[in-house]
Amino acid sequence: MGSSRSEGATGRSTGEAPGRSQQKSRGPGMIIVAVYGLFSLSAGARALYQVLTKFDEAPLSFVLSAVAAIIYVVATVSLAMRGRRAYWAAVWTIGIELLGVLAVGVFSYLRPELFPLASVWSHFGSGYGYVPLVLPVIGLLWLYRRRPGRNSPR
Repeated sequence: MGSSRSEGATGRSTGEAPGRSQQKSRGPGMIIVAVYGLFSLSAGARALYQVLTKFDEAPLSFVLSAVAAIIYVVATVSLAMRGRRAYWAAVWTIGIELLGVLAVGVFSYLRPELFPLASVWSHFGSGYGYVPLVLPVIGLLWLYRRRPGRNSPR
């Protein structure tokens, strides 16, 4: 009983210190998960519509929008879950997201002919108010402040 790990509803260890498991359901954590969830839906709906109705007009843009949607779904689920595996899944997913936004953002300016119609990440997410550029930075900073092995959240 004197373990530094807490037990979930199933009685299995979650790998987190007592009291830390609720952090994602309050404050900034809840907002970050909610924004990722919203982006999962919006990017997914956009990609599905574009792929089904006008794929031949800008296949690269629409495939990238679908990839963004998948990344947002995985990030949402990883951020909402507890434990070390979920933490690292979120870190890797959001890190890949940030690299994707930066790469697509740069290429959409350098090679605009490849992006006749915008993807979620084109021009660093300008069509979404640059949230796709800012969100992974905020997500990674939030994860860093709640990394495993850290005793108290700030």
